[in-house]
Amino acid sequence: MADRDWLAERFEANRAHLRAVALRMLGSPNDADDAVQQAWLRVNRADAGEVDNVGGWLTTIVARICLDMLRSRKVRREEPLPEPAAETAAFTCRGDSAESEALLADAVGPALQIVLDRLTPAERVAFVLHDMFDLSFDEIGPIVGKSAAAARQLASRARRRVQGQPPVGERDLERHRALVSAFFAASREGNLQALLSVLAPDAVLRADQLAVDSARANIQAGRPAPPLEREITGAAAVAATLNGRAQGARVAMIDGDVGAAWIVGTPRAAFLVTCDDDRIVEIEIVTDPSRLEQMDIVTFEPPDPS
Repeated sequence: MADRDWLAERFEANRAHLRAVALRMLGSPNDADDAVQQAWLRVNRADAGEVDNVGGWLTTIVARICLDMLRSRKVRREEPLPEPAAETAAFTCRGDSAESEALLADAVGPALQIVLDRLTPAERVAFVLHDMFDLSFDEIGPIVGKSAAAARQLASRARRRVQGQPPVGERDLERHRALVSAFFAASREGNLQALLSVLAPDAVLRADQLAVDSARANIQAGRPAPPLEREITGAAAVAATLNGRAQGARVAMIDGDVGAAWIVGTPRAAFLVTCDDDRIVEIEIVTDPSRLEQMDIVTFEPPDPS
């Protein structure tokens, strides 16, 4: 009982900060209150005995709940971004106290909220946590299910949009397209060395559970292929896993970034690719139909006729 009372006290001491985080991510006071309440229900069932930084732990829980709530919304991307007001570009929420954070989160004008609504859920969470609440990318990466480098890219892309800049420069777009094209061409050809040449040494491959289950079913059905796990780290392991795989994947623009997609009538899989310093640092395989429906996918290449 004493432990429960202590945890409740710590939660109440952080409530204003947690609501400020949720409000900035979700943009709705009611949704923010719901997120904080959901966080308390999770916290009340959890064991905080091994937690060193209770405030950071609580923030992580709220951020993950907000990410789930954002992903459940139907994202609209067809409307052009508005010109941000001066208060938008200059806004920061690194207050000296939870009270100041809450006041700033409530006071920010509608211009920033409009822009934030146009970001993808992961972009929004990475941007808010880093630029407004000063979390490190090492902390943000696990929250959005990505590496620290990929989380940095998400926040950078979101920052450019908030500041009214193009999300990706034309030269960067062409460079990323060349990297992604080379990678998936090598995958189709089974060229392991070519795959390794475009991967960063610490590259990460992530896959949703549906993709993992499908790969296992194919192996059980006698179609040999390297096993696919939820997360695979290191260039050699990533290259070996995708070598000869993704035969139907074609380079595509996915939510404004270069990636690849497998489309048979409708998208069956999306490969979200993060590039940095002329290398691919992360690939995320998405096969969940609910997530695919929310993505804006335009292919550069015609689908494989086979």
